[in-house]
Amino acid sequence: MPICPVCNGLREVFLICSNCGHSMIESGKVMDYYDDYSPYMEIDLMKLEDGYPDNNSGHKCAHLYRCPICQKDEVIFIKE
Repeated sequence: MPICPVCNGLREVFLICSNCGHSMIESGKVMDYYDDYSPYMEIDLMKLEDGYPDNNSGHKCAHLYRCPICQKDEVIFIKE
């Protein structure tokens, strides 16, 4: 079973905001923001319904990055 290195603290990904040039903050998995119970649901089941067609079969974890300056959001796929 593949695991996400960012979710499990094995790796950090640093991004620069393409809008203002400041460092973006990793804000967790995108699927955790769907509803109140999403963080507690089975990850593989949530990947089937998250709207990204190949993240389950391609073993990718969608993470949300946010710029604290201009509030730009960006979804980054992390290889599991």
